[in-house]
Amino acid sequence: MTHTPRILSLATALPPHRLGQDEALGVARAVFGPRMRDFDRLVPVFANTGIETRHAVMPIDWYMEPRGWPERTAAFRDGALALLEEAAGQALARAGLGPQDVDAIVCASTTGIATPSLEALLLERMGFRPDTVRLPLFGLGCAGGVLGLTRAGQIAQAMAGRTVLFLVVELCTLAFRSAEATPTNVVASALFADGAAAAVLRDDGDGEGPRLVDGAEHTWPGTQDVMGWRVEDDGLGVIFSQSIPALIRSRLEPVMDGFLERRRLARGDLAGLICHPGGAKVLHALEEVCAPVSAGLDDAWAVLRRCGNMSAASVLFVLERRIASGARGPHLMSALGPGFTAALAQIDL
Repeated sequence: MTHTPRILSLATALPPHRLGQDEALGVARAVFGPRMRDFDRLVPVFANTGIETRHAVMPIDWYMEPRGWPERTAAFRDGALALLEEAAGQALARAGLGPQDVDAIVCASTTGIATPSLEALLLERMGFRPDTVRLPLFGLGCAGGVLGLTRAGQIAQAMAGRTVLFLVVELCTLAFRSAEATPTNVVASALFADGAAAAVLRDDGDGEGPRLVDGAEHTWPGTQDVMGWRVEDDGLGVIFSQSIPALIRSRLEPVMDGFLERRRLARGDLAGLICHPGGAKVLHALEEVCAPVSAGLDDAWAVLRRCGNMSAASVLFVLERRIASGARGPHLMSALGPGFTAALAQIDL
């Protein structure tokens, strides 16, 4: 009999610098306002995101000065390692395990670069075994939380009885580039935030805990320019199309229903949703596409409101809330990322 991996524990972590949305608007106005004739036309974006507070890995003054690749990379490495150490330590403690008990680590991040990779840098720092199997994942963007968790589950199945640690960290604020006074960059400054999460998985055939039943992904042809990064002289430049909500409404439903049908499920069989909160417009589109299922969307709205869009890490924050609420039954986990790609998973809570 083939078992499904279970999530033994889950933990999240936020950086120390808390930023209210009014404060973020003030920074954007100071940085972009003098160089953008239509800046005031974009101001409502900050209120319309549905975000009240966010967290950043660096103090607010750091973002108001020009920064190049060396400074951004140093901030990414130091900030990401601190958050991952916090999240991983909490997740392992909640599972009653230590670093020496981990057999494999999957680590997803797309907002910075580190070589050796982040999980390699954590080996000695946290005391993982030298023979720990490592899989760094880059380029999945907002879909990395779902796809990375799925990859970790697949490794857990391949290494039955072993312990797999999934890590995800995104420091989206480090992509704030004061030199680019464009509407897209202003919108990004209204949305993006930093955060990390960790989950411990094992496929041992018994025990309690959410089950990662299956996962899938779908990349639509001709959509590579919808979402991603541009590599600029002073950092990563954000790419996201205004068409994303429309694409969700027009293309996601058959992909989602097809995945459920392969699992012999219909939307009405779902106990709830675990959605990446990419923004208010994205969540409104998901509300329409996923109807009549709505349980769990309030958790996505709460994460967006309190934490902003933390890219791949966000959906793990939603999963944490859903588990803490006592929800039970089959849930559809989803996120959208560069490709343009839909990431889907069935998790039975």
